[in-house]
Amino acid sequence: QVQLVESGGGLVQAGGSLRLSCAASGRTFSSYTMGWFRQAPGKEREFVAAITWSGGSTYILDSVKGRFTISRDDAKNTVYLQMNGLKPEDTALYYCAAKIRGSMTGAYGYWGQGTQVTVSS
Repeated sequence: QVQLVESGGGLVQAGGSLRLSCAASGRTFSSYTMGWFRQAPGKEREFVAAITWSGGSTYILDSVKGRFTISRDDAKNTVYLQMNGLKPEDTALYYCAAKIRGSMTGAYGYWGQGTQVTVSS
């Protein structure tokens, strides 16, 4: 069983920055492919970023490229989403997800509860 706990969300003005963290339980974090998703009210969930279990490959949604960066620290069992240049359209509930190895796309088996990001204009 993998448990994920997100933190770092909050209210920020447009142009500001936030760093989301997702702490994972388990001794085999280094074997988890990790992803970040978001869902705004009335919209479908959106795949924002991912990083493979090896850390060798990453995915970033086109609309946030150049502003968001995903990274991982296996020693801390944590994955991060650094968000710079935030825009009001980035407002959403951000979820962390994990799968045991596997590709960055496709289904993720484990999910956190989410952390709210609100960007004011």
